[in-house]
Amino acid sequence: MKYQILIAGYGGQGAVFLVKLLSIAAANKGYACLGTENHGMSQRGGSVSCGIKIGDFFSPNIDENSADLLIALEQTEALRYLQFLNQKSGVIAVNSDDKFPKIPFEIYKFDAFKMAKDGIFDIGGLNVFMLGIVIKNVANFPFSFDEICKAIEIFNPKVAQKNKQILKLAMES
Repeated sequence: MKYQILIAGYGGQGAVFLVKLLSIAAANKGYACLGTENHGMSQRGGSVSCGIKIGDFFSPNIDENSADLLIALEQTEALRYLQFLNQKSGVIAVNSDDKFPKIPFEIYKFDAFKMAKDGIFDIGGLNVFMLGIVIKNVANFPFSFDEICKAIEIFNPKVAQKNKQILKLAMES
């Protein structure tokens, strides 16, 4: 098993949370994993990117044209990091409205901002919601709904129930 995931968004959207969550899920399955966190201007709402490599890798950095999946918590960040996506088989899960441009990738687009604005879930759960969109739609994603739920419980039991409800909501959307 070798799988590379790049997560892109703005500071405060929970990209680092997703890397930690996916690392726990990988460890639970006995997979080796390496993760990176690029904070930069994230504390001021700037661009943030994180990556996780699942499997037998030696470097945590994701090279251009090699990510299997790009989870974009904001549409502009999806476009900023496209060069890292595998140009032949890469998949994008993007939080976007209908204005997202047509590009030659398999894309799963969902307007999670609108759902949060409409009060369907708290904006702090946007990252978990987008992970649910991935689980529901990306055929070769290495983790199931139940495996991610278990990782959520391990990572932060205090908010596990809320996060599992948001994950389930995404699966039903």
